[in-house]
Amino acid sequence: MAVIQADPHKERIDKIITRWLKRHLQRLGAEVDLNQLNSLVEDKDMLAENLENWAQQEHQEGEKLGIEKGEKLGIEKTARNLLKLGVLSDEQIAEATGLALDEVDNLRLER
Repeated sequence: MAVIQADPHKERIDKIITRWLKRHLQRLGAEVDLNQLNSLVEDKDMLAENLENWAQQEHQEGEKLGIEKGEKLGIEKTARNLLKLGVLSDEQIAEATGLALDEVDNLRLER
């Protein structure tokens, strides 16, 4: 903000950077309401709050996806172990793990 404010063309620079930032965040799929953002210099507090909220949402979604991926890997490992034992049918393994039958079949083909 200090760099923009120190420039003799600060209004133009502010307008260009604000427009670029809004477009860039939209392309990223940021669920941030930037309709009322007209100036980085004037609306910096609103922008900071919106970006902080968006970052928290992204972090929470990332954690959720990480947990889901870890659970899926654990289930697949269990299914592989059951396949190695050779005692249960693919249908039984699918039922025990919650995997689809074609997923169990794909795991069998990996071996």
